[in-house]
Amino acid sequence: MNSLRNQVTIVGSIGSDARITTFENGSMVARFSVAIEHQKAENERYQLFAWGNLAQFVQRYCSKGNKVAVTGKLVNRTYVSPEGQPRKITEIEVRQLIRL
Repeated sequence: MNSLRNQVTIVGSIGSDARITTFENGSMVARFSVAIEHQKAENERYQLFAWGNLAQFVQRYCSKGNKVAVTGKLVNRTYVSPEGQPRKITEIEVRQLIRL
């Protein structure tokens, strides 16, 4: 039952090409968004990030407009904006990604 906690699955279109960051130790992270279209032509957009091999997969094979199915977990974090204001964001940490 613990494996079902904090799990989310979405199917949608990649809304932006991934921003890839490579760190000094060689690890990398890909940050991108996925948009889900509803029947009323409204879109919901989610921010996602993927580490390591998944980040490489996203970099090589995924681009804006591609349909994907993603399973991951919700992650809340805080950061300071360039204007010095504290901000909170909820993102999806990708665990599995399938390009459709």
